[in-house]
Amino acid sequence: MSTWAVTEFVLRWIHFLAGITWIGLLYYFNFVQAPFMAGAGGPTKLEVTTKLLPRALWWFRWGAMVTAIAGVLILWGRATNSGWGYFGTHQGIMISIGSLLGLIMWFNVWFIIWPNQQVIIAANEEAMAKGQAPQGLGNRPRVAFLASRTNTMLSIPMLFFMAASSHLPW
Repeated sequence: MSTWAVTEFVLRWIHFLAGITWIGLLYYFNFVQAPFMAGAGGPTKLEVTTKLLPRALWWFRWGAMVTAIAGVLILWGRATNSGWGYFGTHQGIMISIGSLLGLIMWFNVWFIIWPNQQVIIAANEEAMAKGQAPQGLGNRPRVAFLASRTNTMLSIPMLFFMAASSHLPW
């Protein structure tokens, strides 16, 4: 067994486990937490936003980062070990589409969702300290919500193309 085969196996497991963390939390935020927060009262919203959300977002964004890094390393290894022609095969095309969707989702996490959530968390921490409702959020909650929902919708074809790369019969 080659060194690359062992390295790719380890990278795939890292990619797989980090991806479960990332997408699992994405689904938690969209299917569990968002509906709960819509019906929660002010004090409960403050508690969730200041105590639960920062911890969940840490695992969410770093799950996205580790998934993306491992995936890029796998693709780079494929290209250098199998040749760039790999990306012209059915498997290479499928995994490239899945990867592109995953990288768009990663971008949304790090450059849209997380920066907006940082402001939301800080405003809620300040509100909690002052005993009042959060101020100055503008459209940040809506932007974070829409980016998160976009990622949820992109996760379906992303997972399909990733699985199709090795499991779809040709």
